[in-house]
Amino acid sequence: MLSSSEAILLDVFDLQENDRIVTLLTPERGKVRGVARGARRKYSRFAGNLQPLAKAKVTWFLKEGRDLARISGVDLIRPVHRLQQDLEGILLGAYLAGQVLEFAQENEPSQHLYRLLDTTLEALLAGADRHVVARYFEVWVLRLAGLFPPPRECPVSGRPFGEEGAVVPPSGEGLVHPETVPTGGYSVSRSTLDFLLRIGRENVRQAAATPPPSFVLEQVEEAAGRIRRAFLQHEIKSYRVMKEVLATCAPSKT
Repeated sequence: MLSSSEAILLDVFDLQENDRIVTLLTPERGKVRGVARGARRKYSRFAGNLQPLAKAKVTWFLKEGRDLARISGVDLIRPVHRLQQDLEGILLGAYLAGQVLEFAQENEPSQHLYRLLDTTLEALLAGADRHVVARYFEVWVLRLAGLFPPPRECPVSGRPFGEEGAVVPPSGEGLVHPETVPTGGYSVSRSTLDFLLRIGRENVRQAAATPPPSFVLEQVEEAAGRIRRAFLQHEIKSYRVMKEVLATCAPSKT
């Protein structure tokens, strides 16, 4: 079956001497994996177009019963050079792609996830605050998976969240009222809950235009990470690599 769709390239890696395997996110078919034959050759028709996180018009052919499609055309719509001009941008891009690779499904419509990734990349390329954008994206990925609803009330007790904030219990299933978890867990402040509610009302550029305090972003990152790890039963490799690399690059305190 011949198909053509707007897509965002998630992952590209070499296959044998001349080819590359490409994983795409499409609005209509979710994840698509295919082979770009001859993509590693010097004068390949794919030259310069197989950029992770680039937006492109992609054409592919998939035989019935096959897992891998054959990619026949990739026409760039939006490159991502600006995001990849520094190490932090490269690592952040890999983390965004890593989340989508984990949560997107093959052969299932992914309009909401596609739009989230598309608008997130647009905001980053326009120079939006990377830390706010990253937190916005990871929270919405979890929400689209049904794991991190807006924190209005405790899902266990039904009590509304107040000034005391909320807790991610040791099991990591979500935010609950502090009195639901007498000991243990990870506490988040009322300010963090307010920002999580903002994320539900605002688009990514609006959220990035008025960033919350740094401690709020740190709490969102930790809470989302605990919920994500509890669901996946592992950490996303690109997140772990990003944190390790940036930690080694951070200036030492004297």
